Formats: sequence, structure tokens, C-alpha cells
Amino acid sequence: FTSAKLSSLRRHLKTHSDEKRHVCHLCPKAFRTAALLHNHVNTHTGNKPHKCSECDTAFVTRGELSRHRRYKHTLEKPFKCTICEYSSVEASKMRRHVRSHTGERPYPCHLCSYASKDAYKLKRHMFTHTGEKRYECYVCQARFTQSGTMKIHVLQKHGENVPKHQCPHCSTFLARKSDLGAHLRSLHSYMEEAVKCRDCEAAFHERYAFLQHRKTHRSEKRFRCAPCSCTCNQ
Repeated sequence: FTSAKLSSLRRHLKTHSDEKRHVCHLCPKAFRTAALLHNHVNTHTGNKPHKCSECDTAFVTRGELSRHRRYKHTLEKPFKCTICEYSSVEASKMRRHVRSHTGERPYPCHLCSYASKDAYKLKRHMFTHTGEKRYECYVCQARFTQSGTMKIHVLQKHGENVPKHQCPHCSTFLARKSDLGAHLRSLHSYMEEAVKCRDCEAAFHERYAFLQHRKTHRSEKRFRCAPCSCTCNQ
């Protein structure tokens, strides 16, 4: 990094420091610079001082406003690749693009040999290790570790059937009225004999309530290693 201004160099050097002296008075977060803290406090107060001159939108930071103007109004792409014709609205996207030329993957997984060009893809990859399935199919409630896998599932399993009927008891959408009826009978009808949870004393007369309760045990680490203090959920 080089700069014509000493103040810019000093501000840049703070990005290499772990020291965060500027603490938010509304939450436990701390920041390296007063400017970052000021922007953060605005997210608490709802103050958006940077207003777009071409529309009614306002933003917390000047950077957000600049990005908005490029995307919505000027369509300017000031960051240009020196190797190919690619250009970008944001510097971060350009840095990610350049790695496709250099092959650099600066974000390695500490559990396997995978390495990523950007932090978001590494975070998404980590779900394959933890087993966390954050993405839910809005048609059948099947869950997936990645949004792309969920989208493929929707296309392959549900085709062009547009869900029209929403269950009155949960967030499920179904394509046909008959499917809604089957869903209600299967998950929301009263059962004479209660279903008991195998991990606690809870019992339920509705299958949906039982399934929702079972999710609360997913994060529990019930399996304990005898020789040491390690616990696992599988």
C-alpha cells in the first residue's frame, strides 16, 4: 500500500492491527477507528446521514452511498482488470476476480485441504463439516447446507409447480389443494396416542409439533468421550 497522504497511511496501518480501542456504548462490539465506530452506532440509531441526490435512498456510510450510485444511477465500473476486459463496481469484487488469474486461494479450511478465493465461500464450505443445514425448501421443507443445492432440488423435485396454497399452521406452501389436505392430515391432525421424544420427557399429539421439538435437540452434544471431556452431537 502506498499513499500521498501520511494520514491515509496511518489509517491503513490500523487495518493490520488487532487493537480495537473504540467501543460501542450500546453493545459489546469494538472497532479499530472512530469512523468505523460512528458508522456502527448509526446502525443502532437508524441514522442514515448519506443521502442519494438522485433518489430517496439514504445510507449509513459514504461507501454504501457510492456503491449504490454506481449500481443504480451512473453504472460506472471504475475497477478494471489489467489482464482481461473485466471491470467491476467494487474493489472487493476485482480482488476476487484477479485471483481467478493468479490461482491464489488465501482462505484455507483448517479441517481439510479445501481453500477458497473469498471468505464467503469458505464460510459456506464449513457447513459441510458442521452438518448445519440453513437452507430450507419452501415446498417440502427439505434442508440443505448450501443455497445452490436447495435451488437444484426445487428445480428437479418440484419442477414448474408454483406453490399456491399455504398451510394455516406453518410456513409450508403447496402446489395443489389435495397436497395441502395430505399435509394437514400428515402433520397437523390430532393423534390419539402421543409421540414421545427419545431424548427427553416431552410428548406430542401433533406430528408437526413433535418434529419442531426434535430440532431443539440437534445442537445438543449428548455423546461424551469416556477418557476425556470431548462431547459430540453424533
